[in-house]
Amino acid sequence: MKTKSVVVVDLEIMSGTPVFSGTRVPIQTLIDHIRAGDSLDVFLEDFPSVSLEQALAFLNSAGN
Repeated sequence: MKTKSVVVVDLEIMSGTPVFSGTRVPIQTLIDHIRAGDSLDVFLEDFPSVSLEQALAFLNSAGN
């Protein structure tokens, strides 16, 4: 079974900036929060349209 991608790149959404699927939240925003020392909870509070599952899936795939 194929699962829905966590990241979407579509020229019609944020001019092709990679975003979390179903949102207009750029992946880079999560990266910036983590680099700034913010917790994942802070990011999720700031961007409630991103689910915990999406954020964890991205972070897990980025760490591989």
